[in-house]
Amino acid sequence: MARLVRGCRVEKVLPCFCFSTLIDRLGGKAPQFTLPDEFVEMKCPLFVTWKIKDGQHLRGCIGTFGDLNLPLGLEEYAETSALKDGRFNPVQLDEVLTLECGVSLLVQFEDGKDYMDWEVGVHGIRIHFAAQGGQYTATYLPEVAGEQGWAKLEAVDSLIYKSGYKGPVNEALRTSIALQRYQSRKFHATYEEWKVEAGAGLS
Repeated sequence: MARLVRGCRVEKVLPCFCFSTLIDRLGGKAPQFTLPDEFVEMKCPLFVTWKIKDGQHLRGCIGTFGDLNLPLGLEEYAETSALKDGRFNPVQLDEVLTLECGVSLLVQFEDGKDYMDWEVGVHGIRIHFAAQGGQYTATYLPEVAGEQGWAKLEAVDSLIYKSGYKGPVNEALRTSIALQRYQSRKFHATYEEWKVEAGAGLS
């Protein structure tokens, strides 16, 4: 049975839980983290993000807008974001020590009046539109636009292409967008921070 870790700092426990989940899934040995009571019964949309430790290079990011039980959702998306993000090769065990993990719990969903009705650095955005006989949807978490140095228009246009749409982008298309904005509670830990909290490294 894996050793249980109790008393992890609240701001680190969710990404540390994800690190242990991923290491275990990849065949390593990792202690399992117990979650504080405030998280055990929580249900909410969430995303798990893996980056190389410089913080600039994405390694995987997948989540859900469904209200998942938090422990089950973390287990599922810690693995899915690291192993099944089609933009990247699956993470390997020997890569884990180069990574940092972010967990975003999505809150305060609101419908925007138009595609510009949100604030960079405050809101994540989720768009939906119909064009060329197809339906398209995509999202950026609240930190993405700021990290990329985008203004709102640049972020929306990038998100249109992220949705898989291949046609021209113009004002008529933008005004057809249904935009939902949201905020997030963000939790972050590096591999080194996981190792400190876990009292162990990869084995």
